[in-house]
Amino acid sequence: MLQTNLGTDTDMALNLVDLSRYPIADLENGEGAEFLKTCQDHMEAHGWCNLDGFIHADALAALEEESSDLLPGAEVLTIKRNIYQGAIDPSLPEDDPRRREYTHVATQLADDQLPSDTLIKQLYQSEILTDFVRRVQKKPVLHRCADEFQALNVVALHPGSWHAWHYDTTECTVTLLLKAAESGGDFAFLPNSRTDESEDRDAVDRLLAGDMSHAQKFDRGAGTFTLFRGGYSLHGVTEVFGATPRITAIMTYDEQEGRVISDDINVRIYGKRVEKILRDRKVALAQG
Repeated sequence: MLQTNLGTDTDMALNLVDLSRYPIADLENGEGAEFLKTCQDHMEAHGWCNLDGFIHADALAALEEESSDLLPGAEVLTIKRNIYQGAIDPSLPEDDPRRREYTHVATQLADDQLPSDTLIKQLYQSEILTDFVRRVQKKPVLHRCADEFQALNVVALHPGSWHAWHYDTTECTVTLLLKAAESGGDFAFLPNSRTDESEDRDAVDRLLAGDMSHAQKFDRGAGTFTLFRGGYSLHGVTEVFGATPRITAIMTYDEQEGRVISDDINVRIYGKRVEKILRDRKVALAQG
């Protein structure tokens, strides 16, 4: 049985990750150093790093059970947004696909809905895991996202649903697949489709028009840990088929410590629940 009451001194990555295959606890020596170099080289060459079976079997069963217990209390969100998740640029031509809003429907738990004692929250809070993500991405510093809603999410896509094309609001994103779809539900993206200065408009236009020939697509099993540059790679999830949902934990990181996402974007993503939280907070502040 998976031990869960481990105290504050125990890093949950040591209990959940298959360290025999993925020695993230010691990246300085031997197999750990070789493994890190392999991940870094793959990230550099392809813009992603896919680790199948990252979570060992009994831990994966516990994580899936935990998410299945929590998700019935989550909202079903109909999220409508452009690929940048912000306001539409009025200078764009009327027929530019960047003006278009893409819709997907998902059952989604935001970070503030995930109790601190859950396994998935403790895994996300892992210093070992955070340092591994930092080093694969070759960042001098990396922090877990400080946003109260976006830091860690658990998302269920039910049959007939998909995840619309978008860029993330932070650069470094990690997904952990907790439960795979019976079919479909593939993670698809354009590696490094934009930088801080420019965007590969031709490639993005082709993808938004339905041409998947230049996209990477992964058919992943449960327990797979995927690192990619979500803020710079347009990505989404193809339609889910079958009788069961596809469940994913989405972990976000940022080089800037303490950075939070704008209220406008959070309301666009999380809807009326978060809109009410933010409105009530502003009223309380105004009242002194």
